[in-house]
Order: sequence, then structure tokens, then C-alpha cells
Amino acid sequence: MSLISNIWQWSTVLPPQRLRRIGWSSNIWSITVVTVFAFGAVLTANANEGSAMKVESQVFGTMPSGEVIPLYTLDNGRGLVVRVMSLGATLTAVEFPDREGQRENVTLYLESLEDYLKGHPCFGSICGRYANRIAKGQFQLDGVTYQLATNNGPNHLHGGKVGFHQRVWDHRPVQGDGWVGVEFSRVSPDGEENYPGTLTVSVTYRVTSDNRLEIDYLATTDKPTVVNLTNHAYWNLAGAGVGTILDHILQINANHYLPVDSTLIPLGPPAPVAGTPFDFRQPKPIGRDIAETNGGYDHCFVLNQTKPGELTFCARLKDPTTGRTMEIYTTQPGVQVYTANGLNGRLGAKGRTYPKFGAVCLETQHFPDSPNHPEYPSTVLRPGETYRQLTVHHFKVE
Repeated sequence: MSLISNIWQWSTVLPPQRLRRIGWSSNIWSITVVTVFAFGAVLTANANEGSAMKVESQVFGTMPSGEVIPLYTLDNGRGLVVRVMSLGATLTAVEFPDREGQRENVTLYLESLEDYLKGHPCFGSICGRYANRIAKGQFQLDGVTYQLATNNGPNHLHGGKVGFHQRVWDHRPVQGDGWVGVEFSRVSPDGEENYPGTLTVSVTYRVTSDNRLEIDYLATTDKPTVVNLTNHAYWNLAGAGVGTILDHILQINANHYLPVDSTLIPLGPPAPVAGTPFDFRQPKPIGRDIAETNGGYDHCFVLNQTKPGELTFCARLKDPTTGRTMEIYTTQPGVQVYTANGLNGRLGAKGRTYPKFGAVCLETQHFPDSPNHPEYPSTVLRPGETYRQLTVHHFKVE
């Protein structure tokens, strides 16, 4: 096992000149690494063999092009197990025990790669280059008008017809003090989905020894562009496909939210949540006021940040039946709360169905349609700047 781990780690750091010095050609080395990976090697991502923390990989499936899609399992050895695959840098599992010690996957997922390829509502995937909506698919940047695809009624949604959630990402296991993880990366070329600039992106999933799932986003560009990245996980702390989340208790650290029009584009400035069904400042069941929302929540909440870009408490979600609790912290200025209004009983995993209100998405991000609202926090990224955002999910049991 340690030999496999060493081969994998060396493959990411050995330059061709060093391979020649130790008597290996680049081709032979590549074949060795690919062979090890293809046999579903266990990658121990901690120098200490006795450590309970580990990252494993296995083949999840093969794309029509023949490209192999790996599935990584991140295990902190203390109850939290996370699985992610390279198609869409997609989170396929977050397993955590309840107060009785029963383990369940608490994020909606599908059984096979073929199921994901048939289409899905971004279950656990990374959305970009611009998550959420842009009105009429149009924005101006430095005097130039850009027209994007209108793939959500009259608007642009989650990066266009082929967003980041439909792309295959490069991948490598990573590790640090008290955590294991996997880094996904890709280069979005200038003009992809008609966005300007070549955007170099990485998203790193980390599992820590204290039951945190951290998602770290990083991006740079060679031309001015707009960027807004998020993970679109659907949470049900009772278990994927176990009833609805209407009795889940939700608290959101937001005094304001963004009212929207009939196509879910923000109308303008933030409005107070006080006296509305959008008031989650104190914990309450998600279903308490949902009948007053015209079909469910799909709104951006403006987080109470002391300082822009500072890691801030975002939300707390609890399933009273199992005792599972998730606290979210983020550097992002907003969180889109979506109560899976579009699910209609589609077949999910383990033969379970995913009904309307069968999950809640808590998508930390910048505000929708920000490129057309100069009063909102800017989503413009310029050469020489670095886009970096961090979201932390802390899992507990009560």
C-alpha cells in the first residue's frame, strides 16, 4: 500500500530530468502510474501508515470518449466519509452517523456514471463559470457586451449549455496536517460558453479530523471576466431519499434577502427579512412559512459579514429525527437557498425517489445577476487578481 501511495505522490512532483537520472523514461513512468490507478489503488494520503485518515480511488465509470472517471473516497476515520468524482468535480456522498450510530448518505446522488450522463439538476456538482442566473444572458464588461446562452427561460443559468458541472476535471489527491483531500482543476478557454478570458480554476475538497468538509475555490484569468463558483449539493440530513426537509430546522445569518421577479432575477436592492417568510434569523422548520413563497424557496440571502471576504457563519441545518446537524461557514457574501422545488419524484439511488422538497441546497456564492448590478459585490476578475473563496461544512450530532 505504501508503494502505491509513493508512486502516486512521486508522479505529481518528479520532473522528466529527474526521471532520466533514476533510469525511468517519461513514457514508462506514465504507464506505471496509469496502471496503478486503473486497478483502483488505495492512496494513503498521510505519511503515517497508522493514521486513520485516508483517501482511496476507484474507477466510477468510463465516458463515451473512453476517458476514465475516478471516484475518490475521503475518510477521516472518525465518522465522516466523503466521495467525489471528476465529472463536474461532483460531490456524490457525505456519510455521517446519526445519534444511534446509523450511517447515511445525506446528499442526493445517483448510482452510476451512466445515470449522471443522462442529466441531473446539478446534484453535488460545481457550477460555473457563473453559478446562478444572469438576466437575458447578457452583461457588459469594460464597454463590451457579451451574450451568453439563455438556458433557463429568458436567462442564463449555471454557466450555460455545457457548464462546469458537465466538464471532466483533472484531479490529484492532496494532504495536509489533519486533513486529506482531492484537488480538481481545469482550464476554461477564452470564449467557452462565450465568456471572455482563459480561466484557470481549481476546487479542492478537504476532510478534516474534526468532521469538517472544506471546499476551497481558486481561479485566475488572462483577460477581464466574471466568475461565480458554487457547489450545488442537495442536503437531506435524514438521508438521501428519506422523506422531505420540511421539518428540518434551518437558521440563516442574514438580515436581508434579494426579492426576485417571476424568472428569479433580483429586482434590485436587498430587502429586510423581518416580517416575511424569509426570516430565518432564529431557527425554524423550513416548512413553516413555505406556503407563502409561491412554490418554495429559491432566493439569495445576504449574509451578515463583518468584513467582506472573511470566513463567516452562514447557516445551521438540523434534522430533529436523527440529530444530524450541519453548520456552514463561508467567505462568500450570499447563500442561495433552494428547496428542491423542481424535483418531482424522480428515481434516485437505492430505489428511493427524490420528491419535491426532498432536499435543500445552501449554495454559498455571490449574488445572482451581479454583472448587471454594480451595487452588488463585484464578480469581475482581472489579470493579476486571484479569485479565492472558502466554504466549510461542519457535521455534528445532537
